[in-house]
Amino acid sequence: MNAPDKVIPIQPAGDDGTVSLYEVRRRIHPRAVTGWFAAWRWGLVALTQVVFYGLPWLEWSGRQAVLFDLGARKFYIGGLVFWPQDVIYLTVLLLVAAYSLFLFTAVAGRLWCGYACPQTVYTEMFMWVERRIEGDRVARIRLDAAPMGAAKVAKKAAKHGIWIALALWTGFTFVGYFTPIRELVPAIPFGLGGWSAFWILFYGFATYGNAGWMREQVCKYMCPYARFQSAMFDPDTLIIAYDRERGEPRGAGSRSQDRKAKGLGDCVDCGLCVQVCPTGIDIRNGLQYECIGCAACIDACNYVMDKVGLPRGLIRYSTEQALEKHYAAATIWKRVFRPRVLVYGSILAAVTAGLVVALVLRVPLKVDVIRDRGSLAREVETGWIENAYRLQVMNTSERVRVYAVRAEGLPGLTVASQTSFEVPAATTTSVPLRLQAPPAEVAPGSHRVYIEITAQDDASIHVREKTTFLGLRR
Repeated sequence: MNAPDKVIPIQPAGDDGTVSLYEVRRRIHPRAVTGWFAAWRWGLVALTQVVFYGLPWLEWSGRQAVLFDLGARKFYIGGLVFWPQDVIYLTVLLLVAAYSLFLFTAVAGRLWCGYACPQTVYTEMFMWVERRIEGDRVARIRLDAAPMGAAKVAKKAAKHGIWIALALWTGFTFVGYFTPIRELVPAIPFGLGGWSAFWILFYGFATYGNAGWMREQVCKYMCPYARFQSAMFDPDTLIIAYDRERGEPRGAGSRSQDRKAKGLGDCVDCGLCVQVCPTGIDIRNGLQYECIGCAACIDACNYVMDKVGLPRGLIRYSTEQALEKHYAAATIWKRVFRPRVLVYGSILAAVTAGLVVALVLRVPLKVDVIRDRGSLAREVETGWIENAYRLQVMNTSERVRVYAVRAEGLPGLTVASQTSFEVPAATTTSVPLRLQAPPAEVAPGSHRVYIEITAQDDASIHVREKTTFLGLRR
């Protein structure tokens, strides 16, 4: 569905004759709306914020359940401990997020923006506070237009005070994912550390500014998603659409009037779809990049249709093809499973399954074998050939473990240093290792050997690493 060309008014020339090419921002006062989609949106607001604000307070085995400890370079998620070497998991997780976005957008447009994006979620929360204090749309417009007085100052101060408190608590919670939140709370009366205070204020200021002041400007001008979403749309993508054929020509009327007899469509031109839109667009002008897919206009239009006794769905989720060719609902959903969606879904399922399998089979042990460059090979008193190494052993589990080490690859190859060692929980330990082999079995040059590290309490936790054993030239 192509939107008609929009005429952007040029601002009149100023006293000095200059003409501004930028449209002045119009203050948007979205009207409150109720309905099926509004309930879904508020349900996701509640779900995401319960997770966000509550997760840092959960404990797991005596420590914070989710903690990204940048100083110690350890990420704790439940019973898993991730290290910088586990960046592959982050890469796969980003792929899952990307293909999820591609899939949802191809199926039903900007679902993420309309229901779960932090900008949408916090804007909804801030607007709820605004409505409770200043009233709904008309009351807020009148308050903004009124001269400054005690009542206006009191309401504005109360609103911004709650906004700032909510924003600071949001910043505090955000920092609590990187610094143990139970340590941050007792530090508040005595002053937080420099970086903790900075990030609380920074993230709080960003939340306050984006959700309280900028609102639709973030979605329209700062977010890149609005610009490239069209590349993922096609004529069978579900979008929020106005049924122009049914709605036009517009005109006011009552329930008792025969609109068809008067030559009118079903649109009563009430303007509620514009009043409830958080970005201030008129969906009746067609699909526009400013539309975030929140479906508030659907709820508002359905409410009006119920009032005037007309069928719901004048504004609804549909597709460009369905509107042009009058597809039934069954046909619309049948065309949802088209090649693009199947490809995205298949890739997403494969990558997600791979991530789950990798996490399930993940061995909580990592070993790096480093040769001793100061002594590549030497002959010991017994006449055997010895090579020296250093093992970097990383115990990624949260329990102390004792590991046994053995070597193979050459006849008679033995471990001349300690054959077992202890590594504390979630710690990296450097262990010296010396391998010896009889000279008759070691020809000059390099030989491939293998070092195996096994946990003594669980044989399934083992790592096999390859390295080289050097022989002496005679």
